[in-house]
Amino acid sequence: MEAVITSVVAVLGTLLGSAVTHVFQSRTADRRERFTRAERLRQERIDAYCAYAGALLDYRRVLVHRWFVVHEEDRCDEDSPELREEVYKTRYAAQEAMFRAQMVTDDPEILDRTEQIMADVTEIHWAEDRDTLTELRATTRRGIRDFVAATARRMR
Repeated sequence: MEAVITSVVAVLGTLLGSAVTHVFQSRTADRRERFTRAERLRQERIDAYCAYAGALLDYRRVLVHRWFVVHEEDRCDEDSPELREEVYKTRYAAQEAMFRAQMVTDDPEILDRTEQIMADVTEIHWAEDRDTLTELRATTRRGIRDFVAATARRMR
C-alpha cells in the first residue's frame, strides 16, 4: 500500500510540476511576444517618422529652389516642366510619408503635427515676397525640428 501511495504522490508531483512549468513558460512566451510586438511597432514608428521628416525636408528644399527660380528675374527661364514635376514628386513623397507616419501613431498630437507641418511647407509655394519666404522657411525649419523632437520623446 505504501508503494501505491508513493507512486500516486510521485505522479501527482510530476503533474503539478508540469502544470506549473507550463504556466510559467506560457507567461514568459506571452511577455516575450508582447515585447517583440511593441519593439517592432516602436521601430516602425521611428522609421516612419524619420522618413516623413526627410521627405518634408526634400519637399521644402524643392519649393524654396522653385520659389527663387520663379521670383528672381535672371532665373525665370529655369522654371521648366521638369522642375514643376520635381515639386509634384516630392510633394507626393511627403504626403505618402505623412500617411505612413499617421498610420503607425496613436498620438493625436503627432497626427495634428503631421498635418500642420505639411500645410506650412506647402505655403512656401504661395509666398509673395522674400520676407514671407524667409518667415516661412524659419517656421517650417522650426516645425520639422519640433516634429522630430516630439516624436523622439515618445520613442524613449
